[in-house]
Amino acid sequence: MPILRSGFIALSHNRPLRRFFEHSTLGTRLNKRFIAGMKIGDALRVAEAVNSQGIAATLDSLGESVTSANEAHRAAEVYHQLLDFIAQRHLNANISVKLTQMGLEQSPELAESIAGDLVQHARSTGSFVRIDMEDSSLTQVTLDIVRRVHARAGMRGALGIVIQAYLYRSQSDVEQLLADGIRIRLCKGAYDESAEVAFPRKAEVDTNFLALSKLLLDSPVYHALATHDERIIAAVKAYAAAHNIDRSHFEFQMLYGVRRDLQRKLIAEGYNVRVYVPFGTEWYPYFMRRLAERPANVIFLARNFFRS
Repeated sequence: MPILRSGFIALSHNRPLRRFFEHSTLGTRLNKRFIAGMKIGDALRVAEAVNSQGIAATLDSLGESVTSANEAHRAAEVYHQLLDFIAQRHLNANISVKLTQMGLEQSPELAESIAGDLVQHARSTGSFVRIDMEDSSLTQVTLDIVRRVHARAGMRGALGIVIQAYLYRSQSDVEQLLADGIRIRLCKGAYDESAEVAFPRKAEVDTNFLALSKLLLDSPVYHALATHDERIIAAVKAYAAAHNIDRSHFEFQMLYGVRRDLQRKLIAEGYNVRVYVPFGTEWYPYFMRRLAERPANVIFLARNFFRS
């Protein structure tokens, strides 16, 4: 499995393959299970559909590593439009943003300024911005920007961050973020990291995920636990029940197109569930990371591809 994971991660950086798949009919057939579509309207329709099932949504305009300030501002404008549409349509939805898409690699100051504007906009419309986490080389600068923006007047509660359980440093990061009152989305991690910075074995990642989940559940802040692993979900539910933690105090998050049966089951049991809804033409890196982190997706994809 580690070899398969590394292979898909490597493919996610292959530019010729990316160009081919993002501009081909074959690519469209492959991505439709995990990608809402190419346009804002596609994402909004999916958000409305999942809302009708009692499930919240996080909308993500796919793209990363822009090469200029103009590109960063154009990417941000899509999110500003999303925030307006979410408010106009009264959707139970928020947005998820990568700082490299906001110009982080050109200028951390640029990314911080753009992120701050988005959070201010979200605050004014009653929504929320989640800053996504990327590979470990960007962890510290992402944390620093989120903490500074969150500390601005009026921003508290309108901004959150993602923490990846496979990094050794994540417990100390969680403790600092909890001290600041920042909302956390905990996931396992989807990048190819070395054993110098990340737990190399799945069992270790799972153990750390559950330990960090308990820290989040014990805090007074509303957090999100992103996993499709039924064993971890069962352990979280048991811990919450044993410690009288109300089901409204946290949410489970899952990916669009993955374990819809489990999403519906959790809703029926009274838990909050949010689905991560990606859209846009730059879908290839995201798609390959989904295959890398869950090999069962490869089998599922192949089975449905040949049926269609």
